[in-house]
Amino acid sequence: MDLLWADGRLLVAGPDTGPHPAGEVAGGSFAGVRFAPGTAPALLGVPAHVLRDRRVELAELWPAREVRRLTGAVAAHGDPRAGLEALAARRAAEAGAPDPFAAEVTARLRAGQPVAAVAAGVGFGERRLHRRSLDAFGYGPRTLGRILRLRRALALVLAGTAHAEAAAVAGYADQAHLAREMRALAGTTLRAYTARSAAASGAGSDGAKSETPQPSGSRTTA
Repeated sequence: MDLLWADGRLLVAGPDTGPHPAGEVAGGSFAGVRFAPGTAPALLGVPAHVLRDRRVELAELWPAREVRRLTGAVAAHGDPRAGLEALAARRAAEAGAPDPFAAEVTARLRAGQPVAAVAAGVGFGERRLHRRSLDAFGYGPRTLGRILRLRRALALVLAGTAHAEAAAVAGYADQAHLAREMRALAGTTLRAYTARSAAASGAGSDGAKSETPQPSGSRTTA
């Protein structure tokens, strides 16, 4: 989940279950901060599933007067990324220590544990794990596991790992399996993603996302 600055407006991008078209949010200049899986709901005050596959103005979630004040505070920074970071840091401090549930579930899924093992590891039944995951992540643990696995594969590919090797290391049956998941979750191919990432890296900081408390990377997939 992301907190976005788009041409002087504050928005929230909810957790995605698939690709979203370019231009979905109107604007010519963007910046954003990303929260690690499961950490944004406590800062925003809404369950993650309420925002699944949605882009909403922050004023839909918080009082308009408060959003106007925060918008002015972010705009007062020369770089909106710095303003967003300051806002996110304040909200994180006000929210207190994060619920360890999200971090533990994420770590177990990243390690490749099946959902039944994750549920047993956190002391829940699978149904309760699913309900808690909807609130924390916006979708169930199986979907989160797919997304985390794809992100691992993409990190390997961007580091120069061959596609077939990246698929094997990330836990896919084969390269074709990785390609299908890339289409389903990101709506593109590995080659196109790599080319776009290389172009973005050489384009400077315009529109870049900045790391936040508990960052989890750039929003390019679900």
